[in-house]
Amino acid sequence: MLYLTEILGLPVYDSAGKKIGRVAELAAVPAMQPPRVALLLIKDGKNIATLSVPLEDVASLSADQVRLWIPREQIQSFQPDDAFLLLRKDLLDQQIIDVNGRKVVRVNDLSLDEKRVNHHPELFLSAVDIGLSGAMRRLLSGFFPRAWLRPLEARVKQSVIPWEFVDLLESDPLRRVKLNISHKVLAKLHPADLADIVEELAPKERHAIFTDLDNATAAEALSEVDPKLQVSIVESLDTARAADIVEEMSPDAAADLLADLSEETTSELLQDMPREDAEELGELLEFSENSAGGLMTTDSVALPAAAAVEEARQFLAALPELPENFSTIFLVDQFGRLVGAVQVAKLLIASPGQKLLDLTMEPLLSVQVEAPERDVIDLVDKYNLLALPVVNEGNRLVGVITVDDIIRVLRKKG
Repeated sequence: MLYLTEILGLPVYDSAGKKIGRVAELAAVPAMQPPRVALLLIKDGKNIATLSVPLEDVASLSADQVRLWIPREQIQSFQPDDAFLLLRKDLLDQQIIDVNGRKVVRVNDLSLDEKRVNHHPELFLSAVDIGLSGAMRRLLSGFFPRAWLRPLEARVKQSVIPWEFVDLLESDPLRRVKLNISHKVLAKLHPADLADIVEELAPKERHAIFTDLDNATAAEALSEVDPKLQVSIVESLDTARAADIVEEMSPDAAADLLADLSEETTSELLQDMPREDAEELGELLEFSENSAGGLMTTDSVALPAAAAVEEARQFLAALPELPENFSTIFLVDQFGRLVGAVQVAKLLIASPGQKLLDLTMEPLLSVQVEAPERDVIDLVDKYNLLALPVVNEGNRLVGVITVDDIIRVLRKKG
């Protein structure tokens, strides 16, 4: 993976090893999908003319230089052609907009896939970088080597939109190219990427997107959005639509959201939900937000302690869908009391007739529903747990806290 800002400014050497200038621009063919870079445009700092080198004449493209197969004498001047998409001029700093022409985010950099074909590199436009990593790369490129920058970028949240989700609009007379992402295409993005885009929108645009998305996609995206914006989005929707979306969220995420809403709004949403779902969320809302009960989800899998591996496999296969971040099966006695926990991965290697109790993790760890948040975090951290069961005073299983729940808490505090 290469980035446009890493290629711009690289010194270019001809076949004789003579420096002939620096990369000033990349010209791509937009009619191809994905767009293929056809030309490197070079400036030598002395002449006004821009040199044009087909990628077929490039021998190598490394982190610190470009080498050509041909001598300087064979290089032609660039002739402007509207058939080319100039990546630096036409895309960098342009706005990604929705189908109604509303601004969303700015393009900070472009990702390029590199392939080696017939002794020369081929470059294809793969994604637009709209995040902080792209902005940081542009700011620091040229001052630090790529090998130094990549580790720094890894610490920054990545935010890219694959080129397959981008359409070019017709250029205006000033040759400004905008990008277009329809609501229909947005629905195909990963929920975390969609949430990044939604957070950059004005309230009306956020409302429009959550009106158009299907319930499941809207719920996944809403779960990834900043909690303050979650409230704003839900309050902008009519009650029936908001209830449909909240109903699709995981119970713990839905309960966290409802806890941030006004009592009146929460009551209206619960009334619009199926009775069973409303009762489940109502029970979760009774717990303190900073307790194990406030962190947990009731969406867990529990089986009788006497169950065998094959019974567990059949039970899981019959479920319409598995809980989010599902990793552990809990074992309970006839009174619902927790007696064991089995990692799902063990079902893959165990014999069908083997008892689940023989596969339980030791020690059996759990936390009381009233336990403070800090105790939960310490326990998960100390034992590297993926899932921590939550029990009541009678040791009955009432829910589970996943590592994802812990990460969400830590992100809020950060």
